[in-house]
Amino acid sequence: MPFSSSALFRTTVVASFVTVGVVAGSVYTAVSQTSSITLNGAGATFPAPLYQRYFQQFSQKNPNVRVNYQAVGSGAGIRQMTAGTVDFAGSDAAMKDQEVGKVSRGVIFVPTAGGPVAVAYNVPGVNNLKLSKEALPAIFAGQITNWNDPKIASANPGVSLPNLPIRLAVRADSSGTSFIFSNHLSAINPYFRGRVTASTTPNWPGNPLRGQGNPGVAQSVRQTRGAIGYVEYTFAKNANLQMASVQNKSGAYVAPSMQAANQALAGVDFNQDFRVNFSEFGNPNQGYPIVGLTWIMVYKQYNQPGKAEAVKRLVQWMMTDGQQINDDLSYTRIPAPIANRVVQAVNSGVK
Repeated sequence: MPFSSSALFRTTVVASFVTVGVVAGSVYTAVSQTSSITLNGAGATFPAPLYQRYFQQFSQKNPNVRVNYQAVGSGAGIRQMTAGTVDFAGSDAAMKDQEVGKVSRGVIFVPTAGGPVAVAYNVPGVNNLKLSKEALPAIFAGQITNWNDPKIASANPGVSLPNLPIRLAVRADSSGTSFIFSNHLSAINPYFRGRVTASTTPNWPGNPLRGQGNPGVAQSVRQTRGAIGYVEYTFAKNANLQMASVQNKSGAYVAPSMQAANQALAGVDFNQDFRVNFSEFGNPNQGYPIVGLTWIMVYKQYNQPGKAEAVKRLVQWMMTDGQQINDDLSYTRIPAPIANRVVQAVNSGVK
C-alpha cells in the first residue's frame, strides 16, 4: 500500500460523471451529459493532498460532477456527516458504532489510503534522533521535559543533546492523526494510556503548542526551538522537518518511510464493513510503528437525484485508477481485493 502532502486546507475541484459505466458487474444509471451534480465533503487533513489530486484527475474525465472537500479535521467531518450537511466525510479514525447509529441514512466505509505519522522535532544540531519505546510516550505524557534527559540520551550515544526545554506541538482540532499517534503510545505505555488516552482529542499535559491540521502542527515545530510534534509523513517531508527514528516492538529503530509503513500494515485485516481493529495498528512487530488508515464515509441513501450514482462512480474511480496516485504521493495503497469489495459494497448499498 503508499502516502502524501501539501498545505491544502480547502479543495474545490470539478469532477465529472459518465453517462453509462460498468464496474464490478454493476451498471450505473445514466446521468445526462448536461446535468450538473455537486458532492460536498469535509474531514481529515491527513489525506487532503491525495484527495486534491483525486478530484482534479477525476474532473478531467468527468466534467459534470463537482466535488468540494474541506480539510477541517476528522472530528469535524464526522460531525457534519452526522448532521447531514455533507455528502461524504473523511476520517483517519473510522466512525464508531454509536456514531454510525446517529446517521439516519446509514454509512458505508471506504478505505482510501494509509501511511505513517512522523515524529517531527526542532533541536538545532541534532540529526537522526532515536526515540525509544520508553522515551517517546514519556515525552508526550509530560514525564520527560528536557532534551538532555538520560532516557533520550541513552538511545543516542555520542549525540550532544542540549539543555533545552521540550515543547509539545499537538493538534488544536479533533483529529484522526491524533488518534493514530496516541493509539500507538497507549499501546506501548500504560501510564500514557491512563493519563492521556488514545483519542481524537487526547488529554495532553501542560500547555502545548496547538496547530490547526497537519500544516498547523508542522508550522509550530518548524518555528519553535525545542518543539516535538506528530505530523503526517508527507507534510513533515515537504516542510523539511527533522523526523525521529522510533523503536518498534522488535526493538529496531525505524525512520518513517513508505516501505517501513507497508511492512507495519502488511498484516492488518479488514472487517466485513472495511473498518479495522485499531489495536492491530498500535504496536506492529515490524516496520515503522506509527501508522494508520484513512476512510471516506458515504451515505447509503441519497435523496437528491443523481448523487447516488455520482458517489458510486467516484468511489469506483478512487479504488481503481485513483490508487496509482497513492503511489505518486507516497500514500499506501488499499489492497486490490479489498478495493474490489469496497466497490461492490458501494454499488449495491448506495441508493
